[in-house]
Amino acid sequence: MDKVVKVLDTTLRDGEQTPGLSLSIEQKKMIAEALDKLGVDIIEAGTAIASKGEFNAIKEISSLDLNAEICSFCRIKEIDIDAAADAGADSVFMVAPSSPIHISTKFPGKKEEDIIEMSVKAVEYAKDRGLIVEFGGEDASRANLEFIKKLYKEVLDAGADRLTYTDTVGVLTPEKCEEIMKKLKSEFKNVDIAIHCHDDFGLAVANTIFAVKGGADEVHVTINGIGERAGNAALEEVVATLELLYGIKTGIELKKIYRTSKLVEKLTGIAIPPNKAIVGENAFTHESGIHTSAILRNASSYEPISPEVVGRERHIVLGKHAGRASVEAVMRELGYKATEEQMKEILKRIKEIGDLGKTVTDADVRTIIETVLQVKREKKVILEDLSIVSGKNVMPTASVKLRINGKEIIEAAVGTGPVDAAINAIKKGVKDFADIELISYRVDAITGGTNALVDVIVQLKRGNKVVTARGARTDIVMASVEAMMEGLNMLI
Repeated sequence: MDKVVKVLDTTLRDGEQTPGLSLSIEQKKMIAEALDKLGVDIIEAGTAIASKGEFNAIKEISSLDLNAEICSFCRIKEIDIDAAADAGADSVFMVAPSSPIHISTKFPGKKEEDIIEMSVKAVEYAKDRGLIVEFGGEDASRANLEFIKKLYKEVLDAGADRLTYTDTVGVLTPEKCEEIMKKLKSEFKNVDIAIHCHDDFGLAVANTIFAVKGGADEVHVTINGIGERAGNAALEEVVATLELLYGIKTGIELKKIYRTSKLVEKLTGIAIPPNKAIVGENAFTHESGIHTSAILRNASSYEPISPEVVGRERHIVLGKHAGRASVEAVMRELGYKATEEQMKEILKRIKEIGDLGKTVTDADVRTIIETVLQVKREKKVILEDLSIVSGKNVMPTASVKLRINGKEIIEAAVGTGPVDAAINAIKKGVKDFADIELISYRVDAITGGTNALVDVIVQLKRGNKVVTARGARTDIVMASVEAMMEGLNMLI
């Protein structure tokens, strides 16, 4: 297939409909700019009529002079269309209820003929307002296909530019999706038709792929698959599958997928599951001894693609499944060698931590190796003092005194809480020595009660090197600081 499939990203509209999620205008602008750099063709930036904030967000995104077409969601109502046009959107994704349940629920007493008439008027009005119109029958997968065809024909005659077939509640199967799209494309040959799938049965990505197989010209997706209920088709999975497995081009820059995914994770606060395809932390991480040994000899033995293709890096972690090859790889990186007996002892101690159900961090591994080898290593970053001020009406503030390579450093910083303030102060303190990025932060209470022992694991990055480190205290702030210091001493 030689055609390039268009990508409409609806992270800022359907994605933001995730329960509990609300993005600020600045956050929406940041995501929009990232999506544009990623190569998205159409950015559905929100619903202009929804609120003043939504209207202003679309207006500001429209003024960014991005390459992508900026779209607003709208109903078949003039007030919605006016809001989109006044906000400066290039286009609208206009939807009309098309299934019996949606028609009777949203427009009681109305019939299919009424929906067609209202849709035609709405499309004509939108065209008069100078908007590109992408028209979709909402809940089309539960509607009569002959009605959908009739509706599509009428709105096309009224001036609609593109069509969308929507699986609003995720009830399609891949085979059905392909079959329906083939029928639609045979009837509407000279117009782009998009597919919009939800993930209620976990089939959104598969349905989207099969729709493209059936002739779909455009896919609706969200970063990380976020969206209402079970979410939408995930951009990273749809694009990677089309490009790498089917050889179908999309115009997306694959190497920018991961950084865009992490930005959306950070701004939305919706964590990416570790085992998620393409962007999950475990997607290119290996622990099992047999697997790791093979990976180190030939990466393709247990990886379908090189992680660099999607902007990732390969990670070898150690735990109770660790084998000799993975330990040797870590030791080479540290510049250490071990005898046969020392190697056995190192493996034994690593597996003991794993058998306790604990995560084996990079700092744990280094400590075990150096203890067994009797290596004395002076810490380059030492925490000499830490003080924190926090309260009901006080901005959390932390001040630290560090000694880095013998030099005394004093810094202060504020944060959203005492932990954030402490970490920010430490990062400021080391900025002249290294550019350190906190990738992830995880906390668990090992014991119960208010005096519980808290286990904090952080993941830090410097350049291309990523390390994990642990801190365990009854004080969450000191546990966090301890983890930071452990990690810093592996990177500086």
